[in-house]
Amino acid sequence: MDANGKQTSPTRLNRFTLLSALLASTSSILLGYDIGVMSGAAMLIRENLKISRVQEEVLVGTLNVFSLIGSLASGKTSDYIGRRYTIVLSAGTFLVGAILMGLAPSFAFILSGRIVAGIGVGYALMIAPLYTAELSPAMTRGFLTSLPEVFITLGILIGYIINYALASLPLHISWRLMLGLAALPAIGIALGVVAMPESPRWLVMKGRLPDAKRVLLTISTTPEEAELRLQEITKAAGPSPNAANWHGQGVWRELLVRPTPPVRRMLVTAIGINFFMQASGNDAVIYYCPEVFKAAGIHSKKQLFGVNVIMGIAKSSFVLLSALYLDKFGRRPLLLLGSFGMAVSLSGLGLGSRILDQSTRKPLWAVVLSIVSACADVSFFSIGLGPITWVYSSEIFPMRLRAQGTSLAISVNRLVSGVVSMTFLTISEKITFAGMFFVLAGIMVVATVFFYVFMPETKGKTLEEMETLFEDNRNRESRDRGREMQVV
Repeated sequence: MDANGKQTSPTRLNRFTLLSALLASTSSILLGYDIGVMSGAAMLIRENLKISRVQEEVLVGTLNVFSLIGSLASGKTSDYIGRRYTIVLSAGTFLVGAILMGLAPSFAFILSGRIVAGIGVGYALMIAPLYTAELSPAMTRGFLTSLPEVFITLGILIGYIINYALASLPLHISWRLMLGLAALPAIGIALGVVAMPESPRWLVMKGRLPDAKRVLLTISTTPEEAELRLQEITKAAGPSPNAANWHGQGVWRELLVRPTPPVRRMLVTAIGINFFMQASGNDAVIYYCPEVFKAAGIHSKKQLFGVNVIMGIAKSSFVLLSALYLDKFGRRPLLLLGSFGMAVSLSGLGLGSRILDQSTRKPLWAVVLSIVSACADVSFFSIGLGPITWVYSSEIFPMRLRAQGTSLAISVNRLVSGVVSMTFLTISEKITFAGMFFVLAGIMVVATVFFYVFMPETKGKTLEEMETLFEDNRNRESRDRGREMQVV
């Protein structure tokens, strides 16, 4: 109990909840591995298959564009078949894509593999944080729901290491192995789902209260906590006489056609943070960093991939730091620190690239500035936008709207990611890499202002309290006066 007599969430983390969150979040490693491994494989594919820069952009961006299909479909799918089986579907789809890429004899074949894998990635990006948020108690939800970003970062680091390890193999073998190895984690994820429970909130929406209570007893620290959480979830779900036949009908109308003021604010906030996550250019910086440093005068493949490994270690360290302290410091402070830090880092990367572009001798200090700024950029991303985007998107919507609201926001994420990835090199040729980094720095300044104005703190709030948090002050005061009059 707190000072006001209100039941509070326990601070102790249930081990089974942690295990389930880890298994669900592992699906995010698929995107991370692809981002990391494609940063090297794309360069090798261009050299081996003699493709153009435009084809390279298409190859890199296709996975992100087609992940839009998976993320859009994932909300309705997870409302229909459940959260667990949506994770299985994402892993199976990515597995098929990875096999196609690993065996590809031509550019068109790789492209088809990346289309299929992209759909799987879209499913994974929505379902992993959503499932984890619905399983987690309020006091540890920030940490648990940021685990997908931890696994994305881990996947990127593994991709970098695989690039470095396989760079010496014959050209036609190295990139095929790099891409084909992605099938291994997909198989592991599909098998791991067997140990995971279904989301208790989905079970309540389907009218399966005994099953929901059984899951809550497993993932709660005490039977009393399980009973309290069941009451809160059941109250938030509301009366639903046809619960067993509910598959997400009418949600799009509530989100887009007739949203309440709190839902409208939630939608703007969720779409905004997902837009800026990808408009920051983080994925493109990782995908094309070898090209940037190649232009800076580093030509050895081993050295280029070695710089990527350093970036991956920095990124992994800071995302773990952010995940561990997210529930202590809150979402807003880390998000504002990360976005402002990215603006400064991208400015430094732009300055270093401008000096290197305009000089023939390539001064060492400018090379060092570029490398340090690139590492700082991905590190600040890992402190703020990286983990907090998934946490915020999956926790703010009401239970009935959560899956499809999250899928809509993440669809914007994937669309912007695809556009940035498929235009980064082309725009950079027109305005130089330095110009591109200065543009991205400006975008992050705008993002910092947006986060400061629109995003309330959600630390320590239960999922059922979010709608109240997103009400404006006038609505909240009106509701409180109404309650006081009822009491009188």
